[in-house]
Amino acid sequence: MITPLGKAEFSHASQESTRGTLRIAETFASRQGEGRLTGVESFFIRTTGCNLRCWFCDTPYASWNAQGGHLSIDALLEQVARSECEHVVLTGGEPLLSPQVVPLCRALRQGGVHVTIETAGTVNRPVECDLMSISPKFASSTPASTQHPKWSNLHERRRMPIDTMARLTERAVDYQLKFVVDSAKDFDELNWAVDQLSAAPGNVWVMPQGSTPEAMDAAAVWLKPWCQKNGFHYCDRMQIRWYGNRRGT
Repeated sequence: MITPLGKAEFSHASQESTRGTLRIAETFASRQGEGRLTGVESFFIRTTGCNLRCWFCDTPYASWNAQGGHLSIDALLEQVARSECEHVVLTGGEPLLSPQVVPLCRALRQGGVHVTIETAGTVNRPVECDLMSISPKFASSTPASTQHPKWSNLHERRRMPIDTMARLTERAVDYQLKFVVDSAKDFDELNWAVDQLSAAPGNVWVMPQGSTPEAMDAAAVWLKPWCQKNGFHYCDRMQIRWYGNRRGT
């Protein structure tokens, strides 16, 4: 069992890493709603800023319309200590854009906390974590070139760097691939990415694109049987069922 250290111990563990800041959209305690640790009480640190622009992004306040101010690593560690959560989820946006995630994650793990990083897998940093959760982006996630020509081009160029994803999975204690499927047209690209990363089916989680229980239920009819046939985990988005599609969950 993980026993997170108190505020004083966090401060000691991070004494070499407290000068940096990260731009933060929000922090909150909740339950992990996706992937291997679904249901686990966790403290979420959501950074602002993203190098992609999925058209269906469910956190536009961390990407399309970036919001948030800067917080020091010390301030974030204090929030984690007060939460008394044994698991921290670093998410975004794209958390690996900030070099300060490296000392932040090091301090969290030195403090006895389990760290999950939720990333699109497009940025490589020498970061320490317990679970690297990579969500590769399919071509179907690219915004329309007629509406967003700049971001359509950048998104397509950046979205699937297999070599970067491989380095991230190799460095982590454990990893999962978490794919968002919009339609059956994504299946070929999903299988290609799994093959390129030599991922075991047990490390693959597949969830439907959708932000309501009704949309997820409709997709489950065709997506869940396909996952079972291929040995992948079907992944619901439980935070939407528990709390609705809103911030801070």
